[in-house]
Amino acid sequence: MNKPIHIAVTGLNNTDNPGPGVPVIRGIRESSDLDVRIIGLAYENLEPGIYMPGITDITYLIPYPSAGTRVFLNRILEIHERERIDLIIPNFDAELFTFIKSEKLLAQHGIRTFLPSLAQLEERSKANLPAFGAKYGVKVPKSKEITSLNDIPSLREDFDYPLLVKGKFYDAYLAYNSEQVITHFNKIAAKWGLPVIIQEFIKGTEVNVVALGDGTGRTVGAVSMRKQYITDKGKAWGGITIDDPKMMNITRDLISQTGWKGGMELEMIKTASGDYFLIEINPRIPAWVYLAVGAGQNIPEALVKLAMGQETPGFLNYQVGKMFIRYSWDMLGDISQFEKISMEGELSTGSL
Repeated sequence: MNKPIHIAVTGLNNTDNPGPGVPVIRGIRESSDLDVRIIGLAYENLEPGIYMPGITDITYLIPYPSAGTRVFLNRILEIHERERIDLIIPNFDAELFTFIKSEKLLAQHGIRTFLPSLAQLEERSKANLPAFGAKYGVKVPKSKEITSLNDIPSLREDFDYPLLVKGKFYDAYLAYNSEQVITHFNKIAAKWGLPVIIQEFIKGTEVNVVALGDGTGRTVGAVSMRKQYITDKGKAWGGITIDDPKMMNITRDLISQTGWKGGMELEMIKTASGDYFLIEINPRIPAWVYLAVGAGQNIPEALVKLAMGQETPGFLNYQVGKMFIRYSWDMLGDISQFEKISMEGELSTGSL
C-alpha cells in the first residue's frame, strides 16, 4: 500500500484578499488518484484556512520570508522533521524568491517543489514587463518604475491620466491626478517597498487565464475567465469561464517560448478593437483556480503529479459558461483553537 503524499501549502488567508491555498487544497483533495496529507503553512494565526474543517490535516505557523532565509528555512525543516514533507506548494509572490533560491537545499532533504527558475521569475516581473512583451511579441501597456515622490511630477511627460499605480508584488490603484498618485505611492511603498510601478491604463474588458506549464514548453492545462464582479482590491469575487481561442493561443505560445515551469496566471485586457494587452503575469496558481477545477481541469492535482514525477497528460478542453461566486460565511470556533495555534505554533484537525 502506497503511503500518502505529504503536501505543505501556504496561502490560507481566505479573506476579501484571498490567498490561493484553500482552493488549491480543495482541488487536490478532490483528486481520485491522489492519497494526501495536507500540511498548512500559515503566516498569521487568524488565517481562515487554519480553522476550516476538511482543508488541512495540521497547520503550522511559519515566519515571513522577510525574517531572513535562514530563520525561514529552519522552521520549514523543523516541520519537515515531524511531517516528512514530500512537496511544498507556495502560493504567494513574495515567498517565491526564497523557495526558488532554496530549491536545491530542500531537495537534499527530500522536499520537492515545482516552480519557475529565478530567471523566469525575474523576467516576468512588473518592472520588466515591457522588455518581456518585446521579447515574446506580446502587447503590454507602457510602464515605468519610480522610487521617489520627486518622480511623480514628470509622469505627465510619458503618461495620460488615469494611470495605474502598482506594487512590485501586490496592489494596484487607479489614479486620476498626481495627488492620487502620491497617496497610492505612499501606501504601496510602506507595504511592499520600492520600486513602485506606474502603468498605462488600457480601457477594455479584463480577462484572465490560469495555466500550468511542465517546464519543457508544454501547456498541461489552461482555463480562461472573465471577471464578473471585482472588489475594491481588484480581486475577482465572481467570474465565468469563456471560450477565447486567441487568448489561449497567446498563453500556450508564452509557455512554449519561456519553458515555464509551474502554475501561472495571465491578466490581460481585451480592447474594443480586439487587441490583447498583457498587464501582469502572476508566477503561481491564482485564488480563483477552483473555477478551473469545476470546469474540468484540476490544475492543482496536475501540478502535484508533475512534481512527483507521475505521468500527466494535458487537458484538452473545459466547460465554458461555468461560473463562480465567492461569499462570506461565519465560521464558529473556540478560543482554545486560537490559543493553541498562537502559543504552540500548530493546530491539527483533531482540535477543530
